[in-house]
Amino acid sequence: MSTTSPVASFYNDHSRTMIDWLKSWFLTIDHKRIAILYLITINIFFLLGGAAATVLRAELVTPQADLVQSDTYNKLFTLHGVIMIFFFLVPSIPAVLGNFLLPLMLGAKDLAFPRLNLLSWYVFFIGGLFALAATSLGGVDTGWTFYTPYSSTYANSNVILTATGIFIMGFSSILTGINFIVTIHKMRAPGLTWFRLPLFVWANYATSIIQVLATPVLGVSIALVAVERLLGVGIFDPALGGDPLLFQHLFWFYSHPAVYIMILPAMGVISELISCYSRKRVFGYEFIALSSIAIAVIGFFVWGHHMFVSSQSVYSGLVFSFLSYLVAIPSAIKVFNWTATLYKGSISYSTPMLYAMGFMGVFVIGGLTGLFLAASALDVHVHDTYFVVAHFHYIMVGGAIMAYLGGLHYWWPKITGRLYSEIWGRLSALIIFVGFNLTFFPQFFLGYLGMPRRYHVYPEEFQVLHVLSSAGSTILGIGYMIPIIYLLVSLRYGEIAKSNPWRAKGLEWQTTSPPPTENFEHTPIVTEEAYAYPPEEPERDAASYRPGSPL
Repeated sequence: MSTTSPVASFYNDHSRTMIDWLKSWFLTIDHKRIAILYLITINIFFLLGGAAATVLRAELVTPQADLVQSDTYNKLFTLHGVIMIFFFLVPSIPAVLGNFLLPLMLGAKDLAFPRLNLLSWYVFFIGGLFALAATSLGGVDTGWTFYTPYSSTYANSNVILTATGIFIMGFSSILTGINFIVTIHKMRAPGLTWFRLPLFVWANYATSIIQVLATPVLGVSIALVAVERLLGVGIFDPALGGDPLLFQHLFWFYSHPAVYIMILPAMGVISELISCYSRKRVFGYEFIALSSIAIAVIGFFVWGHHMFVSSQSVYSGLVFSFLSYLVAIPSAIKVFNWTATLYKGSISYSTPMLYAMGFMGVFVIGGLTGLFLAASALDVHVHDTYFVVAHFHYIMVGGAIMAYLGGLHYWWPKITGRLYSEIWGRLSALIIFVGFNLTFFPQFFLGYLGMPRRYHVYPEEFQVLHVLSSAGSTILGIGYMIPIIYLLVSLRYGEIAKSNPWRAKGLEWQTTSPPPTENFEHTPIVTEEAYAYPPEEPERDAASYRPGSPL
């Protein structure tokens, strides 16, 4: 069996001609290689979206429009939102970590539909090209929500090109979801019952349900915008007899569950990290598993809390407010159970664990401020202000991206067969945590004081908070660049990783690092529950353990 790292072979395989090398990657049906293709692609999008955010924060240092003009500013925040949400956050953990790990965690040789998996990457890539083409042709100034009738009637013509890219990307999301659902149902190893599954699998299963059921609604919404724009059919534009609120209902029916597409896989990652680095079975495993399903189900019924000020019925607002509080319960279950797992655990503060603990801190703040927005009376005050921006980024940037980085560091030895610098890993995790909070915490105050989002000219009394936020974004950007450097360096100079450098539980750690093409020599048989760590492992073993030391 070959155990050559898929990542290393991407740049260091000289055993074949260039044509053969290209075919081996771009025609592969190996889920691990497809995950690497996703990893490279979405990180390129992340850098592009981050570059747009950098310009935005530089402009906001001063109250005047002295760096970019209004139209350019609108196009930049649209570009930032479209790329970071649709082409990074939505696919990041499922398409990269999920693709690589699900078959390994299930004891399978691959996903159920390997060719469909490769197709999903091509579809995603093509959708991204459409969105980038719109940017190169002048950009779009509608905002990432594409609210009508502006997007369907009045905005520049690049709306159609961008919308086409998002429409195409949606098929990639659906294909991935279908593949995961079938794989989890049909390809589990003998003995791997539902309540022996890793919580990462449960989280991706719930995410896949949302992807399959909600994404078509986004496709329909985008298609209707195109129909109104191209054919002049009155769907959303009141001047043509349409209803702009119809678009909001359709858009948020997808986009609020899409929040859980981004955060549910992150929660699955955190469950794995906390169990491993506290050397304990996850407290209340069954509750955390079922809470993922509960979030997926309830998440379909809360879209209206985005529309408290849109003239919807006050009774509808009351129902949506109640349901928004209800969906917070399964999220709280996870946080409380993670905390209980840490209690009296033999905690090791390795890089992935620092990301996990950072996630818990910022997710609690993001979740609690979400409850503020679920209260209709308070939402009227802070709606469309920087309070919403801060809340959203605490969930998505502080939550989803921090979990993505934690998971990437945790499974990096398994993916590449190499260990990274633990010192640089811990330093970057701390820098990201500090930079993130300095960037977005002041925005809660900005929003409460009345600073509207999407404005780049503002009263001078807001400047100090904006300067703090922009300074934090600089620190955050440095924090994000450091892992890119040392992880790439580790591919050539990193210490060789053992099969299980963290002494973790799970089938993925029972094969080589990196895994062979077929994953396992023989189909594994599962005989114990998930996270079956010894009940009284000495604390000093976990605390003094150095990654890469003999097992």
